[in-house]
Amino acid sequence: MRILVSGAGVTGPVVAYWLTRHGFRVTVVERAPTPRRTGGHAIDLFRPAMNISEKMGALPRIEARATGTNRMTIYREGARRPVRADLSKIFTAASDRHVEIMRDDLSEIYYDLTVEDVEYVFGDSITAISPDGEVQFEKAPPRRFELVVGADGLHSNVRRLVFGDESRFSVPVGAYLGVLVLPNLAGLDRELVMHTGKDRTAGMYGARHLGDARALFLFRSEHGLDYHHHDLTRQKQVLRTAFTGLHPDVDCWLDGLDRTPAFYFDSITQLRMDTWSRGRVTLVGDAGYSPGPAVGGSTSLAVVGAYVLAGELARAGGDHERAFPAYERVMTPHVQNSRAAALSAAKPLIPASRLGVHALSQGARLISALPAGPSRALLRLTTRTARLHNSMAVDDYPPLPTARTGGGVP
Repeated sequence: MRILVSGAGVTGPVVAYWLTRHGFRVTVVERAPTPRRTGGHAIDLFRPAMNISEKMGALPRIEARATGTNRMTIYREGARRPVRADLSKIFTAASDRHVEIMRDDLSEIYYDLTVEDVEYVFGDSITAISPDGEVQFEKAPPRRFELVVGADGLHSNVRRLVFGDESRFSVPVGAYLGVLVLPNLAGLDRELVMHTGKDRTAGMYGARHLGDARALFLFRSEHGLDYHHHDLTRQKQVLRTAFTGLHPDVDCWLDGLDRTPAFYFDSITQLRMDTWSRGRVTLVGDAGYSPGPAVGGSTSLAVVGAYVLAGELARAGGDHERAFPAYERVMTPHVQNSRAAALSAAKPLIPASRLGVHALSQGARLISALPAGPSRALLRLTTRTARLHNSMAVDDYPPLPTARTGGGVP
């Protein structure tokens, strides 16, 4: 059985890996001309995704490429003295199995695991999908596949082609995320420096294996902002307007907007769809059920979703009419919980009042100052995200005995 996967970020290679292990023949098409190897921004893998990565044999490389960030310094707007916190204790309190890694590093690791057994087509994109599985491309000639999987992120091309315009399903949470690459002039080593004020938080961190740093911007707006997700000039203008004057250090970071080699900006948006499948097409990860980047554990959820989708297709012997509903039944509770957790997590990360700013800094200091047991209990009482990431469980989907790498299920 031939399956086409759209997207070679994090989710696409994971679903391709497990589909191949279950005996399906997989092609991955990616709009970018090459695999991304610029580092990206930091994302979190929690216990379920770590367990799946261990089954893939990826865990040693993931742990070796972890950012290693273990200290946090918080400057409150208008306050003279910073608050310092032990991030290693906070991470341990949040999850008993967790790693922070740069997004593109993780994508590269998963890609390397699949490149010899999966057909990758870079620099191309899907333009049409017919009900019988014929796929049209921008550059390549048409090809026929039994199934198509959209793993192409929040602004999914597959979702647009099959389900309609993104505006039908996207629900902005009123917050925005920006990330840019800057020289690590401050020499940050395993430390996150944050400046926080009412409705806005900015931070900078450096990964131990990178020569540069990442500046992170989170802010809230009562009104929807007018910009297009491809209009970088407008996005940078929005970011400057939101953060100028927060702190002199932040102003210096903003000065780097016109020189940065890599920039990301988008609204923190949830996708809410009644179904992620239609005919021979299904969606996985942010393409189908983004709980909100930066606040909803979307990467871990995507890794779990990719594993479950491939496993349910194998259980059904490739029968998508049985597998797709089973996949959705398994993932729906996790997706719903992640959405709720994301809304809960956004509140302390982007405080809506001066009292919230104070609570963020003092709460981080208290959790890091307590012994591991009490700090874990306090964090679990105050964050739904931690409870969710520690309770998510999925079935084991062992490869079929007859499956062979790169083979095909009839």
